[in-house]
Amino acid sequence: MAKTAQGKGNPPKSAYPLTLKGELQEPLSRWLWLLKWLLIIPHAIVLGFLWIAAAFVTIIAFFSILFTGRYPRPLFNFVVGVLRWSWRVSFYSYGALATDKYPPFSLRQADYPADLEVEYKEDMIRWTPLVKWLFAVPHYACLAVLSGWGWWHSSPGAATGGSFPFGGLQWVLLLITAVLLLFTGKYRQDIWKLVMGVNRWSFRVAAYVGLLTDEYPPFSLSE
Repeated sequence: MAKTAQGKGNPPKSAYPLTLKGELQEPLSRWLWLLKWLLIIPHAIVLGFLWIAAAFVTIIAFFSILFTGRYPRPLFNFVVGVLRWSWRVSFYSYGALATDKYPPFSLRQADYPADLEVEYKEDMIRWTPLVKWLFAVPHYACLAVLSGWGWWHSSPGAATGGSFPFGGLQWVLLLITAVLLLFTGKYRQDIWKLVMGVNRWSFRVAAYVGLLTDEYPPFSLSE
């Protein structure tokens, strides 16, 4: 039975409205990461359709916030669920490589070592949907270096919120982790904390630009 490393770089309560949970599960398979790209194909197909739906939902939410100051709760829960599902798949595969437990096909919270939650706010600032993409530009610049996360990921249609690294520091860290797993079966704790930090930052910005919160994300890898 896999041991679970709890509370390493991810306390249970976040000061930001988005809470990103990740529990590194060891021991990890030395070779399974070589096949995870294949194993996540069913999730990638479903998430592709879910993010198309989430894009339309976000457009509806844009006008709802603009004219009423409210993000309809059922729509909010749906988009948070899609983010949660995306984070689990990313955590299992090439966003963290932190568990060998296959992610569930579910928008809801489940018994899984990775989870995501966003606090719902009844009243939102009406004009912010018009400018959040602009306010987030400094974050785009930082995340381009950290994870290859660019302006194109600000769209709610980005299937993983920019959490699959194809550039930047995160890609380097996970490449090192993959090699270490292959030869030693170990995941370095310093790398783990950095990987979680980059993911946390990425998902905070995705939630902000995706209109789920009005609170400006911090320039921080920590909780």
